Amino acid sequence: MTKHKTGTRKEWLAARLDLLGAEKELTRLGDELARRRQELPWVKIDKEYSFETDQGNASLADLFRGRSQLLVYHFMFGPDYKSGCPSCSAIADGFNGIVVHLEAHDVAFTSVSRAPLAKLNEYKRRMGWTFPWASSFGSDFNFDFSVGFSEEQQRHGIEYNYQREPALAEIASRKTPDGPAKGAAMAGTDVPTYARERPGVSAFALEDGIVYHTYSTYSRGVDAVWGMYPWLDRAPKGRNETGYWLRRHDEY
Repeated sequence: MTKHKTGTRKEWLAARLDLLGAEKELTRLGDELARRRQELPWVKIDKEYSFETDQGNASLADLFRGRSQLLVYHFMFGPDYKSGCPSCSAIADGFNGIVVHLEAHDVAFTSVSRAPLAKLNEYKRRMGWTFPWASSFGSDFNFDFSVGFSEEQQRHGIEYNYQREPALAEIASRKTPDGPAKGAAMAGTDVPTYARERPGVSAFALEDGIVYHTYSTYSRGVDAVWGMYPWLDRAPKGRNETGYWLRRHDEY
């Protein structure tokens, strides 16, 4: 017998209609936040960035592939990783199908990681992915957009998700969830190396040959593009997360 609250269909409908009001308010708030994102000032990109892609060396403007807008997923896959971050991998499982729809709406999409392209492509084949994935190896791109950090920065505390994190030694001395350690092990590296890469989403615009940075979000801000979470949030037990539960799709 379930320990969850039960009721009649009439009681369920009354509670559901009450919840519906809150859901509609959240939808309206989401629309307002989207409008405010689009009203953010654009920042001109003066720096030259170089990427390695399946089509050869590319600039940031080249990643637009003839379109006026670009969305980038900052995928945690550092040069010293043996495999991609498992969390980023779960998010990326939803990318294949969206690319054609974004492109039809004048929006290019690509993932970007610091690992060399050959390593990215090997992992991409394993996962069965087809979306564009560029390597920023040797470029400042990840560092400039706050998703890549040096050992020196890590020792003194990094700026991530618009706030300053403590130095690595201070973090290591705390009792923290086992997520970072498990994530690092699944990526084939140690925790400090693993934590020098971070996830995020960035948006860019291209007008008259000039690239502008328009938006970036990090950490829990990435939940919105994590395809399985909206489904789990509607399941009877929600996300029901206990520890570092997820795996790559070929590891369950």
